[in-house]
Amino acid sequence: MEGITVQRPHARTALTCSAALLLAALTACGGSAEADTERPAAPEGVTAQAGSATSAHVMWERASDSEGVTGYDVYREGKKAASVDAARLMTDIEGLTESTAYTFTVRARDAAGHHSVPSAAVSVTTPAAPPADEEPPTVPSKLRGAADGGRTVTLSWGRSTDDVGVTSYDIYQEDSRIHSVPGTRTTARLTGLRPGTVYTFTVRARDAADRSSPDSDALDLTTPSASGAPRSTAPTGLRAKATADGDESRVDLSWDQPDTGGTIPAYQLFLDGKLTTTIVWGGTPPAGRATYRLVLTEPPGTRHSLKIRPKLPDGTWGDFSAQRTVVVAG
Repeated sequence: MEGITVQRPHARTALTCSAALLLAALTACGGSAEADTERPAAPEGVTAQAGSATSAHVMWERASDSEGVTGYDVYREGKKAASVDAARLMTDIEGLTESTAYTFTVRARDAAGHHSVPSAAVSVTTPAAPPADEEPPTVPSKLRGAADGGRTVTLSWGRSTDDVGVTSYDIYQEDSRIHSVPGTRTTARLTGLRPGTVYTFTVRARDAADRSSPDSDALDLTTPSASGAPRSTAPTGLRAKATADGDESRVDLSWDQPDTGGTIPAYQLFLDGKLTTTIVWGGTPPAGRATYRLVLTEPPGTRHSLKIRPKLPDGTWGDFSAQRTVVVAG
């Protein structure tokens, strides 16, 4: 009989098994029978301010997505000007023209390649280029602040001066810029923090020539722990003093040990965010305030950040101390 194909039963069984094996393989490798078809939500809270005569600083709030946001794209006049990963909620747009108005929007993107609709547009006008702005601003003074809850803090500081004018203040948390406000403001509200965590903040003033002041004094703030959460195990009162010793620089550290309900046998010391050594006591661990000397061999003037965390009686590592900055002595 022509025109008719007879499929044997074992052939249908083989096809069915192959499909089942393919589905099982996809599932085992992290695949999903259901594709991500939803686009992320548009970022909210977008702001833009002039960082200098030729740059603008754009910030936004974290967007949501059914499968997770992987990054953000910033658009200037509808054309993509920058892309950042999901951990960043700000970026600087360089190469602008002085005394010019610009409009920015932000779109979130997910792992499936979907983009959100554009955020609400924000506008900013760059200032005129300063006439021979030769001096950086002075250091912001009297940095102070308070935690408004487990996830929010408010900072304030004394105004800086500049030979032409301060255009913005940049807030740093452990040497990373996390926020900026216009030069007319001397307060900032920071959100998205973690409860029960020690944060170290500094502020720098910036002028229209993009020169920054030195850091303000550091301010340590601890956000309140969430209800029912264990108390902090962070060392407190960390101090670091660098002195020259021939071709080397000694950094003498001291800190108050946390109450962990037992003996602290060791501490990890992090230099510039990386583990540099584990401090293990040779005999009986000290009670009360502990000390340690670190030797550095970099050229004088080299800047480093330091923080420590304790080894708890149960063998796990505790919370980090506040961060301290030292400069290699010469």
